Amino acid sequence: MANQISSTASAVWAVVALAVVAIAVILGLMFGLPLYNVWQQEMSGRAELAKAEQNRQIKIEEAKANLEAEKLNAQAEIERAKGAAEAIRIENGSLTPTYIQYLWVRQQSNVPNKVVYIPTEANLPILEAKQ
Repeated sequence: MANQISSTASAVWAVVALAVVAIAVILGLMFGLPLYNVWQQEMSGRAELAKAEQNRQIKIEEAKANLEAEKLNAQAEIERAKGAAEAIRIENGSLTPTYIQYLWVRQQSNVPNKVVYIPTEANLPILEAKQ
């Protein structure tokens, strides 16, 4: 009989211990989950802030690269204009029809597959002439 009482007491203590553990887990979740959600949202916000900062830095670097490219294009245009002005000065400021024809012919070599219509004796163009 003592053996039966001790096994019943052990079973009661096991149930009480299980109930205490269950209550402790429930209380832990009640207080722990809200804190975890706050921590998770804070980490998510930091990640989004870092991503936004990185995107901003990328846009700034792209803008700087575009500005540098525009400055270099402007310098190239200035140099081209200086070269053209020097060429005109060398020609004594006069553009002769022959020189204009020369410039036109030289410019045509830079354009591939261009069709040129040349008038004939009857003022009719020769169509589909090969270069």
